[in-house]
Amino acid sequence: MMAERDADLAPEPFGHDLVDLYRSYAGELLEMLWVFVGDRATAEDIVQESFIRLHGARGRIERADGGRAYLRSVAFNLARSGFRRRAVALRHRPAPATPAASPEPAVLLSEDQREVAAALRSLPARQRQCVVLRYWSELGDQQIAADLGISVNSVKTHLRRGLAGLEKRLEARP
Repeated sequence: MMAERDADLAPEPFGHDLVDLYRSYAGELLEMLWVFVGDRATAEDIVQESFIRLHGARGRIERADGGRAYLRSVAFNLARSGFRRRAVALRHRPAPATPAASPEPAVLLSEDQREVAAALRSLPARQRQCVVLRYWSELGDQQIAADLGISVNSVKTHLRRGLAGLEKRLEARP
């Protein structure tokens, strides 16, 4: 009788895979999203929600890559959705007082890294996404296109424009 209860409580094989995936990939995904959204707490929330959705979709996705592509896709879709919600909210409320910046990024990043991160956050969302996936996650054009649901040529265009924008912004710094 006790063995039956223990068997019912044992996680299914996907649960073990999910734990392993979380241990191996959550940090990298968090860093990508932190660069993309510019706020660590928001990035942490998005990573958590992405893993929850992966668990919910466990029977509908292919796990050839261990779920990484699904996680990236869900995470960036959630981030873009959050940007859209914030843009609508900002249009419908008075300008808030300027909040104090979090000291955490300043402590963790060097001056050059802060300049690159600021320049990256100034890019349009799709360009920023392509640049982060290419140079942070080291994905190829095909994988970026699949993750974002756009054509390979669009990826190449966004990368070219994003890198040109970064170069222009970084050259213009004082």
